[in-house]
Amino acid sequence: MQNTQDQDRQWSRHAARYDELFLDALDPSVENPLWAALDAVADPQSRTVADLGCGTGPLLPRLVGRFGRVVALDFAPAMIARARTRIDDSHADTVTFETRAMHDLDDYAGQFDVVVAINSLVMPDVREIDRTLRAIRASLRPGGQFLGVLPSMDAIHYHTMLLMDQALDRGLEIEEAERSAAFHAEHQYYEFAFGRFQFLGLRQKFWQPFEIRHRMAKAGFTSVELGQVLYPWDESMAGGTDFADHPRSWDWSFVARP
Repeated sequence: MQNTQDQDRQWSRHAARYDELFLDALDPSVENPLWAALDAVADPQSRTVADLGCGTGPLLPRLVGRFGRVVALDFAPAMIARARTRIDDSHADTVTFETRAMHDLDDYAGQFDVVVAINSLVMPDVREIDRTLRAIRASLRPGGQFLGVLPSMDAIHYHTMLLMDQALDRGLEIEEAERSAAFHAEHQYYEFAFGRFQFLGLRQKFWQPFEIRHRMAKAGFTSVELGQVLYPWDESMAGGTDFADHPRSWDWSFVARP
């Protein structure tokens, strides 16, 4: 298994193409409950928000100016370098950039009103995830909340089902249909039993809803609300435009409170 240092090098390597390589939960075509959760934060000008695993900073324009203080953190130096370019001089004094791992929050204990993690809680080692969730829980002020998006493993199973039905409808035998669905859903990149995905040297955790609740509770969160981030069926997904009449594919959104 690759260690954290290996992974930060890989994420830095792909920083320039990050926005085109992965599904964008913040794209205007995506139905994302995160926006309503952020809008519901009372008196944001008096609040401190942390964008953990901020990547190239696509969320920052929605946070900076609305919240009184923003902390943007990522372990990949090239990601932070790109994120800095999204902030103009008029807001520079309200944003703190940190190049560090998401679990390295001891000096921020009890300082955040809101923590956001958009598809960044994806460490392939679940021990690292548990450690990070405990650190996030400790970083929240009383009444604070943890918001985010997690890549969905069950959505891969759903997409596979649709692809297999499509192949059967074309007249393929069951074995051929299964091979076709597995190929087009890119099963070669997934470890389904343990919810992992590997692509271009990057290893990521994908989540099932029961695991979200389990790991949040294990870290000390007492309330977890799940929602679905709904993606349009388009050319970015195999057979996507053919599935326009089916429910959309998804990632999981969450609001967690201590």
